[in-house]
This record gives sequence, C-alpha cells and structure tokens, in this order.
Amino acid sequence: MSGFDLTEFDRITSGVPAVSPWMAMWCEAEEMLRAAHPEGFEVEEIGRIAFDSLPESEKAEALDCLFYTFWAATLADREARARHEAAGGAA
Repeated sequence: MSGFDLTEFDRITSGVPAVSPWMAMWCEAEEMLRAAHPEGFEVEEIGRIAFDSLPESEKAEALDCLFYTFWAATLADREARARHEAAGGAA
C-alpha cells in the first residue's frame, strides 16, 4: 500500500469541505444577525462579529482567508470584464 492509497473513510469524506474556525464563526454570526434583525443587516456586520469572536490565535488565518477571497473575486471580475469586452460589450 503506497502513501497515496485512500481508506474507505478517506474516499467517503474526501469531498466534505473542512470547516475552519473562521467559517464556523461566520455562520454563527450570520445566524445570530438573521434572528436579531430579520429586516436585514450589512454583510460587514457578519464579518466584524465573526472576526471579533475569534481567538487571537485564529485571526491571522482568517485574514489570510479574507485576502485570498478578495483576490479571487478581483480576478473573477477581471476575467468576466474581459469576456464581456471580447464579446463586443462596452468597456
């Protein structure tokens, strides 16, 4: 058996995303805000509550996630704009 052979457990769980403390706190903050403010709230409120709720040891990883996510969204926007322009859309 090589180091890359998967056990049955690995095969079953390989498609399940890992939940980070950041993701858990985000979901908890969103749920709390939805219950407290059914009329609506700003997404920044979720992020601030979630980030402030994290232990200090988890904040650097959460920031990395936020930076990566922002960068991925920026690239996706650029690619969408380029496709639109290539299809003859206005710049």
